[in-house]
Amino acid sequence: MSPKLVAFERLLTIMDELREQCPWDRKQTFLSLRKLTIEETYELADELLKEDLEGIKEEVGDLLLHMVFYAKIASERGAWDIADALNSVCDKLVERHPHIYGDVIAENEEVVKQNWEKIKLAKSGGKKTVLSGVPEALPAMVKAMRMQEKTAQFGFDWENSDQVWDKVEEEMQEFREAESARDQEEEFGDLLFSLINYARWRGIDPEAALARTNMKFRRRFEYVEQRAGAAGLAQMPLADMEALWQQAKDK
Repeated sequence: MSPKLVAFERLLTIMDELREQCPWDRKQTFLSLRKLTIEETYELADELLKEDLEGIKEEVGDLLLHMVFYAKIASERGAWDIADALNSVCDKLVERHPHIYGDVIAENEEVVKQNWEKIKLAKSGGKKTVLSGVPEALPAMVKAMRMQEKTAQFGFDWENSDQVWDKVEEEMQEFREAESARDQEEEFGDLLFSLINYARWRGIDPEAALARTNMKFRRRFEYVEQRAGAAGLAQMPLADMEALWQQAKDK
């Protein structure tokens, strides 16, 4: 047996033992694990931004544990087990890669994505829409990007990036002209949606870009805060904070 299979079998065995012997593990349900899974997913997202291979390894392991945990609970209910889940995703991958496991020709990644979405929609037998696969709970920026990507696979897209930027400028002007608080909020949302669309056209992940900017802002502001002295930021003139900010930028 390969080392990979040995390691996976070890995890399954440990899961069985914990479920039988540990009071905390015995108590867990699908819903009690949900919030923990979300937390672990965001922890992995943080490590991916840092490109920390050791951190990524640890968080991938934590998420694998959660997947095995869900499968264990399902098997106890007589619904399905980890083998069923793995075979299900394998079947899906084979079905949605006809250019690998069939006679379809896909010359580039765009054709691959288009085939994926069309096969997925056809498989639903008309029960799903193009956007039904986008989870409602996704963060708004990620959700906007995914909706744009999915609709683009069916031809609902601009012809070139210049048109997309024109739309950004149009939405910017509408936001500047909005008067009521409600209109300003709506127009600001439209502006953000257009900027996300432009990022997609430029091959930029807007969520990752903003996350990196957040990390950069935090690092620089904490540099200022650490050098504020005993009086703290409350007593520091803005000009002094700006000078420290520039120092942080140079580091």
